[in-house]
Amino acid sequence: MSKTVVLKCGGSTVHQLSESFFQSLQALMENNWNVMIVHGGGPDITNMLKALKIETEFFNGQRKTTAEVLEIAEMVLAGKINKLLTNLLQQKGLNAIGLSGSDGRLLQAEYLDKENLGLVGKVTNVHTEAVSLLMENGYIPVVAPLARTVTNETLNVNADLAAAAIANAVGAEKFLFVTDVPGILNENKQVIAEITPSEINSLIAEEVITGGMIPKVQSALSTLSDKCQEVIIASGQRAIIENGCFTGTKIVKGMEVSQT
Repeated sequence: MSKTVVLKCGGSTVHQLSESFFQSLQALMENNWNVMIVHGGGPDITNMLKALKIETEFFNGQRKTTAEVLEIAEMVLAGKINKLLTNLLQQKGLNAIGLSGSDGRLLQAEYLDKENLGLVGKVTNVHTEAVSLLMENGYIPVVAPLARTVTNETLNVNADLAAAAIANAVGAEKFLFVTDVPGILNENKQVIAEITPSEINSLIAEEVITGGMIPKVQSALSTLSDKCQEVIIASGQRAIIENGCFTGTKIVKGMEVSQT
């Protein structure tokens, strides 16, 4: 019986994936795991907008997606990043097919806040038929976080939330948040094996988790739900599975008080 793992790779992480990372994917597939990857692309979108001198607005720290910005986002996400990652996987001997969340009605969405955020969507439905068929036949679906409305308008979707929605829909046993760090570190700079949301908030308050790590853990926390009760933060610069166990930090929803 196959198990499924969904990996979300940040836009900058895609450019830094190690040989060990790809070997881990190979090992997972050899051990009867179905693998799916959802990727971001924020830094590349920002660079392209700057290169084309396209002005962008922000609302509460989030870029407003105008029609002009969406055209660039779709080009970068479904074009540059998606094909780069798909080609990398194929170079490592892994069968991969790149697609957008707007293909095959994979991701259906509605406007998140049309007035302030423009063409940004929140996922309302996931149609898993196409990606399930690919995985059942030994392919890794590589998904760009774009979606369609019921009236076939394309919307930009937060990659973390798109990946979580897909993981829930396919019933994934594991959801990995692949970053450029080995996991969440304690005050002694050692990787924490398992942690709860309240413990994460305490480490932020105590300034153990600082700087660029704060948005990483907050993104991971945002994917937790009643369906997705566990997410792992792992590094794309090393193996994500060793001795049959996933590396990194496991964030577990609930069980806030340890029982002795």
